[in-house]
Amino acid sequence: MQYQPTLSRAEMIELATKRYFGSVDAKDLPSTLACFHDDAMMTVQTSFTDHVGKEGIRRMFEDFFGAYETIVHKDFVCTVDEANGRIAASFEAVLTAADGRVTRLFNTNFWRLREGRFQTVHIYMSGENVLV
Repeated sequence: MQYQPTLSRAEMIELATKRYFGSVDAKDLPSTLACFHDDAMMTVQTSFTDHVGKEGIRRMFEDFFGAYETIVHKDFVCTVDEANGRIAASFEAVLTAADGRVTRLFNTNFWRLREGRFQTVHIYMSGENVLV
């Protein structure tokens, strides 16, 4: 299903890289969840894992935030389809566990927006799925 686009190119990039990943990196669960539509779906394509609705997505982020001491997303390369409310971003994720172990992933996310929030997110992860 296609939704009427409501954000400009710059606003979509801001939503994905600053509001969303900024909130994830700060482990700010309410701000992270505010980026998602109520019935959103997040799929890790490379492990066939779905997180459905805000409650499913909330549970996944609670586990993810608890698993790492620090979370950093950086070096974004974005491609935007402003006319159709879609954005893709390739980036590096650097995850540091409490014991100092570092996991580096080179991922690509594809977002479809609805009313200025994420309706669907498809994640292609370069390593083992950390979003279980």
